[in-house]
Amino acid sequence: RLSCLVSVQEKKIFAVQGPYPVVRSVLRAWGWVERKLPRNGRQLKQQLGSQKKQRLETEPSDVGEEQGEAVLNPCAGAQPSLGTTEPLHYPSPCNEEEEQKEDEDVDEDSDDLHDLMSYMVRDQVPNFLWTIRLSTIDQELLHKIEVVNRYHWVHPLSTKEGLCLSLKNLPWVEQADPDTFFPRCYRLGMVEEREAFIEDFRLTAARSLLKLALEKAGHKLVGTEQHLKSIKGPGRLCAVAPRLAQEPMPFTEGPGSLLSSCPRLVEKALEVCEQHLGFLRHEDIDRKTPSPFRTCIDWDSFLQDYYHVAHEGAMVTLSRAQQEQCQYLLRQLEEQLPQFSIEGNLNVWILKPSAKSRGRGITCATRLEEVLQLARGCTTPSVRVCEWVVQKYVEQPLTIFNTKFDIRQWFLVTDGNPLTVWFYQDCYLRFCSQPFSLHHLEHSRHLCNVSIQKQYKTSPQQDPRVPPDRVWSSKQFQGYLAQLGQGDAWHQVMVPGMKAAIVNSLRCAQDHMGFRKGSFELFGADFLVGKDYQPWLLEINSCPTMSPSSAVTRRLCANVQRDTLRLVLNCKDNPSCSTGAFELIYKEAAVPRCLAVGINLMIKGSSLKKP
Repeated sequence: RLSCLVSVQEKKIFAVQGPYPVVRSVLRAWGWVERKLPRNGRQLKQQLGSQKKQRLETEPSDVGEEQGEAVLNPCAGAQPSLGTTEPLHYPSPCNEEEEQKEDEDVDEDSDDLHDLMSYMVRDQVPNFLWTIRLSTIDQELLHKIEVVNRYHWVHPLSTKEGLCLSLKNLPWVEQADPDTFFPRCYRLGMVEEREAFIEDFRLTAARSLLKLALEKAGHKLVGTEQHLKSIKGPGRLCAVAPRLAQEPMPFTEGPGSLLSSCPRLVEKALEVCEQHLGFLRHEDIDRKTPSPFRTCIDWDSFLQDYYHVAHEGAMVTLSRAQQEQCQYLLRQLEEQLPQFSIEGNLNVWILKPSAKSRGRGITCATRLEEVLQLARGCTTPSVRVCEWVVQKYVEQPLTIFNTKFDIRQWFLVTDGNPLTVWFYQDCYLRFCSQPFSLHHLEHSRHLCNVSIQKQYKTSPQQDPRVPPDRVWSSKQFQGYLAQLGQGDAWHQVMVPGMKAAIVNSLRCAQDHMGFRKGSFELFGADFLVGKDYQPWLLEINSCPTMSPSSAVTRRLCANVQRDTLRLVLNCKDNPSCSTGAFELIYKEAAVPRCLAVGINLMIKGSSLKKP
């Protein structure tokens, strides 16, 4: 009873909704008392009735009535039970409930004691709430809680459609180009963006054809496929100058590959690329008609011929003059296009449902008609959320032991005004279960999500050096880079690139997010690394999973939760306390927020009268 009184006076009442045993154990160790949340609506109704009866018939509560009564909303329907609620993004692996049960059964006497203390503070408003989703919490109660681990509205950052739209506004906020860190992305439900995607697909196909033609002629442009040679300045890679390599490219012809492509196919691709290069150089700035590359060829016919070459093994020949022109145009385009280095020669794109997580609904496509078939039914007014986004697939990723991987990087936002961002200095890599190949587009080769890969067994063709649990820590990755002689790539290229991508994404989304003073949110950003070691942001997840899937994630997830609590609770009263592995990477000057008035404008005045 005395401990509960002290906790009330010191404002150390907390509530946890969801499978977060680490958060619960850390706060208990720091002297906090948990006010346990009801498991469902019926229990809540019984609890409310019991509390009301006790207040009327027995002595009043002696644990701080001035705090007021705190309840979940009984009108909101069934409430999620602890350990069974699914998070908004990246739900916990299937073994989480078993692990939580083991955690709860460790010390029954201790749990009985905590249950008693929780009962004694049943009428208190929690001072701290850690929850999976805010929608299950009564809004009246939510306004009374001082610190919450979620912001009200983060869709402009944490959904694929929202991030795509936000980053289009980056040039208005910062002198930065989203194409340097975010693979180009289009919302297929928006007519203008769907048209822009079609144009992008066609132009990429033309560039890909020139690359294929050079490869089949026994040459390739090596300016975009070299490894890190030297590093100059933070986050900048000094690439080897493009050169022509006399390297035979093995090519296996499949059934039907004896078909020959259109004799003028290469000429068409050269014409398109030349016109596009002039457009990128603004040489057509005074043109009143559409740029020629949009209309100079029959695109339907060109794409069918390109598919024959790229996917069916049809041969294409180059004259010496055409080879030189291909090399020149590709090098010039490389200087103009920030994403030239991630393109291959198969023109692969990835389609994603705009607001789903865990890899659900994602598919890769190499033909324009496949993408548009999905988009036909999702044309929506601009006020509605698009159903699909399509993004350029990184065809030239850095692989480890010929296996694709991505990086899960945590960051913490502790304030929206001034925007305050913390970067966690430990992260982990997630591997696929089969060797990387663009000729096979199965999820097991291309989607690194744990929830996807746990469905597959490790392929017999997989390199035995890939970890059995398909997870590496960033420290292990740095050791691997050091073995390659690229030990500086992590700290001088990848980390600065990830920090810049996170800050830029937040800056262009912050005005459309619903921040709450005193609260915070932990995010998980997913990055892919190119062959030149530059990181590419794929997506940002709110409520990233904290349930361990390996020994590495068991340690890191526990650490990031502990450090988050230390930062948001202890450092508030003691700015000099340790922030663990969190590093402050951005804090802007506080500015007064203008009230949003929408688009309705009005001018008051009177007409001028003639004298």
